[in-house]
Amino acid sequence: MEFSTILERRRAINFFDPSKDVPQPLLEQIIQDASLTPSSYNLQPWNLIALRELDDKMRLRKVAMNQPKVSEAPVVLIVLADTGGWDKDHPTVERNFEEMLKAGSIKPERRDWFYGACAKLYGKSAESQLAFGLKNAAFFAMSLMYAAANLGLDTHPMDGFDHDGVMREFNIPERYRIPLLMAVGYFNEEEKKPAPKWRKSPADILVRFD
Repeated sequence: MEFSTILERRRAINFFDPSKDVPQPLLEQIIQDASLTPSSYNLQPWNLIALRELDDKMRLRKVAMNQPKVSEAPVVLIVLADTGGWDKDHPTVERNFEEMLKAGSIKPERRDWFYGACAKLYGKSAESQLAFGLKNAAFFAMSLMYAAANLGLDTHPMDGFDHDGVMREFNIPERYRIPLLMAVGYFNEEEKKPAPKWRKSPADILVRFD
């Protein structure tokens, strides 16, 4: 699919067809495609909890403003931002360094420099750690939506939920934050698809303050 078509096709869908499943291989293909998302130092500080069982989705729905799409969509993703994904003791950080060694893009003696740079850039304060996790997970979430659209699926990103309630309900460790939930499935053709929305023009977007 042409990228411009993907951009046009992606909509935030409120009505999902509960009779049309998203097979696990298809979901994994979406995640695999989105895994190519760029991230700070390639640290990839994101994870997903995928809910399929109705009981699990109803648990989420009760802390997500009782939105019907949470239980109607065949899959709902809890997008997780790992605010500790910069730390040298994190397994992804170590794996990332080892993969760079294999690729020849960094030398072994640069290990301490790499860990120090990550800590200086992203770990210097609670605010910087939060920003690190959220901005990278947001990049990943957008890629998930485009990857889904490319494969003919529909999505809806949601921020209407009780963050602490979701954390408690699914026993999510404190180092994570949840930038959004995402319903994934197929549009219910018995409903009316939303019309394209107004978008700011380049002239509206480009600004200067000096």
